[in-house]
Amino acid sequence: MTISEAVHPLEEQIDQWRSYLRRQRAISAADVDELEDHLRDQITTLVNAGLSPDEAFLVAVKRMGGLDSLSREFALEHSDRLWKQLVLSGDGGEGRGEPSTAPASRTMWVALALAVAAGVTIKLPQLFGIPLDADQGLFYPLNLSFFVLPFIAAYFAWDRSLSRSGWMWVGAGFLLSAVAVNVYPYAVEGDTATLTAIHLPLALWLAVGVAYVGGRWPENDRRMDFIRFTGELFIYFVLIALGGGVLIALTFALFQAIGIDPELLVSEWIVPVGAVGAAVVATWLVEAKQSVIENMAPVLARIFVPLFALLLLAYVVTMAVTGRGIDIEREILIVLDLLLVVVFGLLLYSISARDSLAPPGVFDWLHLTLIAAALLVDLVALWAIGARISEMGWTPNRIAALGMNLVLLVNLAGSAFLYGRFLQGRTPFSRLWGWQMTYLYVLAGWAAVVAFLFPPLFGFR
Repeated sequence: MTISEAVHPLEEQIDQWRSYLRRQRAISAADVDELEDHLRDQITTLVNAGLSPDEAFLVAVKRMGGLDSLSREFALEHSDRLWKQLVLSGDGGEGRGEPSTAPASRTMWVALALAVAAGVTIKLPQLFGIPLDADQGLFYPLNLSFFVLPFIAAYFAWDRSLSRSGWMWVGAGFLLSAVAVNVYPYAVEGDTATLTAIHLPLALWLAVGVAYVGGRWPENDRRMDFIRFTGELFIYFVLIALGGGVLIALTFALFQAIGIDPELLVSEWIVPVGAVGAAVVATWLVEAKQSVIENMAPVLARIFVPLFALLLLAYVVTMAVTGRGIDIEREILIVLDLLLVVVFGLLLYSISARDSLAPPGVFDWLHLTLIAAALLVDLVALWAIGARISEMGWTPNRIAALGMNLVLLVNLAGSAFLYGRFLQGRTPFSRLWGWQMTYLYVLAGWAAVVAFLFPPLFGFR
């Protein structure tokens, strides 16, 4: 058998090995590439000598275990893998390597500098008479993404040693987007301005992803790492926000105790500057404290996947028993769509955190249950949106909601089909990974259409 006859299983094994190496801060992306080239050379040599690709991979990892301790660490982490015994050659007492303190210190100061820069940037428009209060204009709602995302992208572009062309492409994406949303003549109370403010961060998050993967976006495993990072960033940001809430409460208590109202300080400085700075700091924390969040995040996923599945199932059963449909009021549909987006994000993160080589288990059935329940709710939501459109006509908001529900429906249907085949042992889990990674383009594309094309199509109203 040649390597080409077993490309997919072999590539999956190499992807898992490479993905683990990249998570170690003690080794650079260039070192990972060099080690991978060495591993592939070993596999090719062994296959030419008569071994099967699987056998060649096992032997090559064994040899790499002698050459580099990181292969040993990978075997220790994935103790259920067959080749653990081949890498751990008797003296397996070696511990996990600690990240270098010097690079960690340097990345911390870079992250803090970018956080300060983000905080300064969000205050600059006020020097030109642009109020921070969103009720006073469209500037801040439309431009909020540009006070946060470019700084996160810059951190990764620096940390990943992004090429000059990569810097240019990512920068051009942010620059052209900023020009577009600021030259559009939005109606002050129009729907398209709100739609742009909501969908623009989703579209621009793809640019952050390009910086995160160091420009190597086409590789599925790197995109999946970015999905994991997104979920972990959300967790850290929420934790920082909770701490910020305590800080604000104490600020009010302390200043009011001496007869001073700190509302202006809090609303004009602490909240906006702290929010954008916290996003950058949370980015650094995810990278620096990866071992901590990797233990925390899967636990949270295992808690909330069954809870959301129960919630959606209870909702569908209640509708069926009582015969009550969804209220077609706009606010209700927005909440329902938000719930579906949250469920989709939770599902995507849970899939990204799963070991693609592990056999099906109980938690996979819970995933499929969540997908099925979300599909039913999405169909009900589509019916409600269709009823609202037939009753009140087409508007930008209704078309955007209809499009998002259709996008989610296709994703959920494809996920249900692939998950079902995986549970039957007819499809590898990597197919589901590939489906979700490809679908990122669909989600980002739809967000870009709503953010940039809807305003001119609907006369900026």
